[in-house]
Amino acid sequence: MTRTLIIGAGAAGLMCAAQTGPDTLLIDHAKAPGEKIRISGGGRCNFTNMHAAPENFLSQNPHFAKSALSRYTQWDFLDLVQAHKIPWHEKTLGQLFCDRTARDIIAMLLAEMEKAGATLALHTSAIDIAKSETGFRVTLETQGKRRTITPQTVVLATGGKSIPKMGATDFAYRIARQFDHAVTGTRPALVPLTVEERFKPLAGTSAPARVWTDSCAPFEEAVLFTHRGLSGPAILQASSYWTDGAPLWIDLLPGTDLAADLKAQKRTHGRKALTTALGQHLPQRLVDHLSADLDLSGNVADQPDTRLDDLARALAAWQITPTATEGYRTAEVTLGGIDTDGISSKTMASKTVPGLYMIGEAVDVTGWLGGYNFQWAWSSGWAAGQAIAQNRP
Repeated sequence: MTRTLIIGAGAAGLMCAAQTGPDTLLIDHAKAPGEKIRISGGGRCNFTNMHAAPENFLSQNPHFAKSALSRYTQWDFLDLVQAHKIPWHEKTLGQLFCDRTARDIIAMLLAEMEKAGATLALHTSAIDIAKSETGFRVTLETQGKRRTITPQTVVLATGGKSIPKMGATDFAYRIARQFDHAVTGTRPALVPLTVEERFKPLAGTSAPARVWTDSCAPFEEAVLFTHRGLSGPAILQASSYWTDGAPLWIDLLPGTDLAADLKAQKRTHGRKALTTALGQHLPQRLVDHLSADLDLSGNVADQPDTRLDDLARALAAWQITPTATEGYRTAEVTLGGIDTDGISSKTMASKTVPGLYMIGEAVDVTGWLGGYNFQWAWSSGWAAGQAIAQNRP
């Protein structure tokens, strides 16, 4: 008998299945579990972040994530990783990665799930979900063959709409609406931004920078210019806050007193071309691109100090208005999701539909770049799994 059906064998679903105990069926329409885990972090899986805290997450209710994140922390997940003897390392800004391969994390979760007595069924989809007196009546389809099960509990763990080529759909949102749960507006997040074609000559150029919008504090990481526009960690972070038609600002020389440096060069190397002086701080292709907009002609000695001050200010707050995002095709996550007002922050259970749970990216909780979204998957999956296990008859 299947008491608990978990739909979606991604990070949150696998974590939940490892907690719920026997008589749990975890299904996924894909051919393998944890596909987003497998490709994440360049195949090394940025599985959590040492600094994970509620302020690193976006939601219409910024307090919602606090309960799950505090009860199953990054340190709890790291303990699990170490218990399975998976070697790991820390990169910049608290990001933790596997030394070998992301498949180590998938294998760990499958081992934990097997230990808990849960079963995994791949190439399997939920075709219809209806409420019954004792729980739910669910029609499953596996490679064209259908069967009906009657679980007491159903967990929606199918994520959001990001990376549709890997099978992402709006399934969780549709089922939530079917049971009268509200779904917030959704859009791509942690996604490259497109800019007018004049940026094409800069494709492949990168530089450290600070990037911000009118609704977020600066993110200081790399910016990458692409054939379509802007990418890199700082841009991806800011993209979660950017809205259509709004500008963003880039400080191209974070931590550098450019005005003071140029004035010093004016005294000692005044015959140096201004573009050459700037090339000591920025990629030359970027300097060449900026030359027309900022009139970088002449030598350093030709520039009044006020002009050097103005130039430094312009490069510290270079304003760009993107045309759009690259969309769900390249977005790492989906911003928005099932409205948290209808969900218990402690158990991830529906407040109105007994036995229905919603976890992971499907919910309106979106983390920063750098392992935060995986931590939300672990925390929310654990919270739901623990609650389900405790309610077993």
